[in-house]
Amino acid sequence: MLRLSLFFLVLFVVTLGALASPRSVRQLRRQSASFVLPVARRSRYQRPSGVKIFNPQYIKEEIRRILVKYQDAGKILASVGTNPSQDLNQYFPVNSSASPSSESVSSSSVNTEPPSLPGPTVILTSDTAKMQLTDLIDGSIDLMYYGPLNIGTPPQELTVDVDTGSADLWVPADCMACSNRQFDKNASSTYSEQGTGFNVYYGTGNVYAESAKDVVSIQGLSVQSQAFGAVSRVSEDFNGYPNSGLLGLAFSTIASSKQPTFFENLIREKQLAAPIFSVHLARNQETGSEVCFGCLDKGKTTGPVSMVPVMSKTYWAVRLDSISVNSTTAPAGDVIAAIDTGTTLIYVPANLARRFYDMIPGAKPAPEYDSVMFTYPCDADFIISLSFGGQNFAINNADFNMGPTEANSTDCVGGILGLGQGFPDNLAIIGDEFLKSWYSTFDYSDDARIGFSPSINNKV
Repeated sequence: MLRLSLFFLVLFVVTLGALASPRSVRQLRRQSASFVLPVARRSRYQRPSGVKIFNPQYIKEEIRRILVKYQDAGKILASVGTNPSQDLNQYFPVNSSASPSSESVSSSSVNTEPPSLPGPTVILTSDTAKMQLTDLIDGSIDLMYYGPLNIGTPPQELTVDVDTGSADLWVPADCMACSNRQFDKNASSTYSEQGTGFNVYYGTGNVYAESAKDVVSIQGLSVQSQAFGAVSRVSEDFNGYPNSGLLGLAFSTIASSKQPTFFENLIREKQLAAPIFSVHLARNQETGSEVCFGCLDKGKTTGPVSMVPVMSKTYWAVRLDSISVNSTTAPAGDVIAAIDTGTTLIYVPANLARRFYDMIPGAKPAPEYDSVMFTYPCDADFIISLSFGGQNFAINNADFNMGPTEANSTDCVGGILGLGQGFPDNLAIIGDEFLKSWYSTFDYSDDARIGFSPSINNKV
């Protein structure tokens, strides 16, 4: 018994010594560190794969940015009006008859014809192009979609956030505070400065840009003298994102530069098979998203296109009729909805948000996060639909559900938020949360319209 006691005493002393040794402490630290999943360098918001507890950080920041991005929305919609046949021509006449003749179309080519859209079969040729997008993901939330754009001679490839909620193209150049890849003005033989500057307010802050022109291209589509902003100053939060700049695809009536957009120039120069671009946003997949310029990719859809008229050629603005939960409907009143690929969630006037969540049993405000947010029972079974132009479009609950409030919680955070405090009471912003369920075609013809067709995402 005495020998056994001495044995355990010696073993205890040796163990204490081992734990106290610097080498063992370093080993323990390494072992502990191995349980901490590293944050991906491409996103300061990235969380470990599989962790889907709601993270309010990005959403709170987006709310602040939305208020900046749309700070002039009330004035823009009121001053330009809602007559789509006149709005754009006040600023820039767009030729919408850019479709090629039927004789120029090869029937053996890949068919990307837009059903219900004007013109002949649209094929992937030199008068169309696809921009492959990368999805920036935070847990279960798709934060941003960005893709490659070439600028200059010889071309320099930079990545841009694709944003239908703004109308300026800008990239960093001679920007001391910018951490992402920049455009080298001195390396382009076709670069020219315009001698003026402007500020751009966008979904992730604001930038100051010098007006410039250069060759801008996506695959075979190229504008030889495209106006863009050479950015020298950015807001601090911009450097937390992987993209270099931004490609605005709204109408040039709201461009800070007061210049035609890249897409409008493609139409004016009759480079496109049709005056459309279509957007597919994948769900929680880094690759697979795309913008199809001049075309509609039927391989990304599972049904026909439903066309909705644009109310004003400013934002891609359509009338929001109502929001429904199952068979119960909350009329929206006189609300105009901006279809915005550069926004993550869905934002509606505060009173409409309250009426929407009243239709979900157990839903309640979530002031612990923000006064505009709500929670609802995670196990609730319902179908949410938005109505545009008298047509209902359902939202996949996988996109509406932003995750439980904490581990093992029965309450989840909803992806429709209500904004007040100076936000226009007749404006809604329809972001990626909706667009992942609906392949979207932005069409300049017939006084402008948007086509929604069911996305292949909904097969999963």
